[in-house]
Amino acid sequence: MRVVIFGASGMVGQGVLRACLRDERIGEVLAVVRRPLGVSHARLREITHSDFTDYSAIRDGLGEPDAVFFCLGVTSVGRKEAEYTRITHDYTLAAARALTGNPAMTFVYVSGEGTDSSEKGRVMWARVKGRTENELLAMPCHAYMFRPGYIQPVDGVVSRTPLYRVLYRGLSWLYPLLRRLVPNHVTTTDTVGRAMIAVTALAGEGPTVLRTRDINRLGAA
Repeated sequence: MRVVIFGASGMVGQGVLRACLRDERIGEVLAVVRRPLGVSHARLREITHSDFTDYSAIRDGLGEPDAVFFCLGVTSVGRKEAEYTRITHDYTLAAARALTGNPAMTFVYVSGEGTDSSEKGRVMWARVKGRTENELLAMPCHAYMFRPGYIQPVDGVVSRTPLYRVLYRGLSWLYPLLRRLVPNHVTTTDTVGRAMIAVTALAGEGPTVLRTRDINRLGAA
């Protein structure tokens, strides 16, 4: 299997990349990045790219992947809707449009718990993610939306956002308790990565919007 990852330098993307490199069923992992990851592996290839609204310059290098794991994203805090929409919606749809030539391809998008599928709610980020999900699900491929709740970074994975790094460091001791009390709302970066790999075997079957319970079930299989 050949996989393309967007956002491999982010917290979720790091976990997904590590899971892919550990899985011998994946023959090649291609990471589309703004700057080199600093990771060396025989099955990892990188393409450095700056304009995430236009992939025409690198389209030939992307090839025809079996799966695309789109983990690129930003917090909505401090951002106006236009900027957040450009990064969250426009970047994602541009990647999907560039790569959906194969109807058997699986496209996994990391959304979030609380996403507004109606696109009519008062919460800006939830509307934007809802619109992104809806447009992806209408595309000619096997699209799956991941809506995780709290994600605990593991195996040395760290968030690139300073505030989040402090938050995760401060809450790391609490994760085992959260896992017992609210298991359907917490997961880990490794589990998300393994669940993405597992969902490729579904070939369009099953629910297309997967919440934390589903992610944990797939990641544990």
